[in-house]
Amino acid sequence: MNDRYLAAIEYLKIVEQLAAFTSFSAGQELARALRPSSEFSIVRQTLAETTEAKALLANRPDFGVGAAHDVRPHLGRASLGGMLDPHALLEVRATLRSTRMVYNTLMRFEEEYPLLADWAQGLDPLEHVGDEIGRCLDDEGRVLDDASPELARLRSATEIARNRLVERLRRLVNSTQGVRYLQEQIITERNGRYVVPLKADFKGRIPGVIHDQSSSGATIFIEPLETVELNNEWQSLIIQEANEVERILYALSGMVGHEAEAIARDVELLAQIDMILAKGRYSVSLRANPPDIVAATPKQYDGTTPLTASAHPFYLIRARHPLLPRETCVPIDVYLGNDFTVLLVTGPNTGGKTVSLKTVGLLAAMAQAGMHIPAGEGSKLPVFNGIFADIGDEQSIEQNLSTFSSHMTRIIDIMESADSGSLVLLDELGAGTDPAEGAALAQALIEELLERKCLAVCSTHYSQLKVYAFNRAGVRNASVEFDIETLSPTYQLVIGLPGRSNALAIAQ
Repeated sequence: MNDRYLAAIEYLKIVEQLAAFTSFSAGQELARALRPSSEFSIVRQTLAETTEAKALLANRPDFGVGAAHDVRPHLGRASLGGMLDPHALLEVRATLRSTRMVYNTLMRFEEEYPLLADWAQGLDPLEHVGDEIGRCLDDEGRVLDDASPELARLRSATEIARNRLVERLRRLVNSTQGVRYLQEQIITERNGRYVVPLKADFKGRIPGVIHDQSSSGATIFIEPLETVELNNEWQSLIIQEANEVERILYALSGMVGHEAEAIARDVELLAQIDMILAKGRYSVSLRANPPDIVAATPKQYDGTTPLTASAHPFYLIRARHPLLPRETCVPIDVYLGNDFTVLLVTGPNTGGKTVSLKTVGLLAAMAQAGMHIPAGEGSKLPVFNGIFADIGDEQSIEQNLSTFSSHMTRIIDIMESADSGSLVLLDELGAGTDPAEGAALAQALIEELLERKCLAVCSTHYSQLKVYAFNRAGVRNASVEFDIETLSPTYQLVIGLPGRSNALAIAQ
């Protein structure tokens, strides 16, 4: 479905909210990219997955994908023979640990949550890779001595060489010569080599290699000649140790690169599971319910049987706009289809007409994206092949379009695509031009929607259209209530009665 129309009904804000309930970046990306499906089977399955996730979280509220990371950029580097740094390897290990935990949990409860288990079935924990990384690296990313026998030997030899070097220098700084010629009786380091601070006035009194000088020039840092060989031995062992560490990191990276395809698949499946769990959490936060999904787009009503509200294929009970505070949002009941396919909403400005239109479109889009909707149990929706909306004023100075022209441009785009499987939402139908011409144009558009058998909700101020809706089969009046005494809207939607604009009363 076109993002332009989804933005008009504020669906893109919904997926941003959904993304906030995910646990790692790959799940967040999937949530933001989530779009409604027009496939009946997919809509039903994704809603059922959300229901399973909600039930799972009710029993295990702490369940999630854990400390998973989107390690796919690391996998690309490793598969090309590159070396991963310890931090990247730890992210791979954490992701594989999460894979193992999610796999074990969902497969253990496969009978209770079969749809989630189907996603988990494809996970490969690759325990040998995660365990080997854990054997070689500690939690801070330091390569452990036991990572290889050679590394253990080199580190032991390096420590012995360093101790011998420091002991020789300590004897020097504590000697009579050291007390007399040194600025301080300390051992320090310059350029990776141990040195002592010699007073500049005694330069040459202790033979050695100068490595640095203080900013004042009063102190020079020398490596005594008697410790040069010990320093060299220590440095040589440090280099060998670094080479062995690098070899180990390359070996671990090679393991990751060899399993790159499987790990990438794990990340993708974890992201899917993360997004499904996010839908469950979002449903809890909205106090939402899954709607019943009807099998097909409703047919035109034959007019022989009176219909109750619940008999309509599009039926929302106490529906709330999910972006409005639950405490203050007034729920509405909306139904259409069969005996009428066009609902014409009238009433004053600020009365809730636009919010009602957005609620209708937004909840339909959420359901087709597999999200529960903030509406009562027993609500039902068809699966639309397109949701089209002309809501709000997109007057464009740059394109030299007036309010009327911008509306007509969008309506033309809608009419090029809408058919019997579509939901069409038109706000302020025919507004922005001469009232008589605007009403006539609005009536012609409604006739076209009836001809195409779209389900449509339109709002207007035109009195002519209220009369037209009374007399035209397939069109039903509706209104948003307004308390004329307090001059405040009630935001209640009443189907069957037209509303008044109350412009004079409000102006007075």
